[in-house]
Amino acid sequence: MNPDDEVCLCFRVSLRKVRTFLQTQNPPVASLISECLGAGTGCGWCVPFLKCLHTCHIEGKPIDLRVSPEQYAHERLGFHATKKRPESTEAPPEQSPPTPQP
Repeated sequence: MNPDDEVCLCFRVSLRKVRTFLQTQNPPVASLISECLGAGTGCGWCVPFLKCLHTCHIEGKPIDLRVSPEQYAHERLGFHATKKRPESTEAPPEQSPPTPQP
């Protein structure tokens, strides 16, 4: 994903906006990212990604989601239809999909 690609498609919140929020506000928990223009409060699709971004921020790892915006949007459509994530984005609760690459 590029910095200006949207992570939260419901509220059009870009990866850049989330990164900036994390750097300036340093939220102690991922749920506070919702203060960044409502990210994560719509359909819920982006919540695991927001948690992953928060974990990377807390651990000092680079934030880099290795998924194309097209794939992200396509998988979200399937999520809306079934309310289940595709296997490619399934992960245990302690890990959020997709795992960012250092």
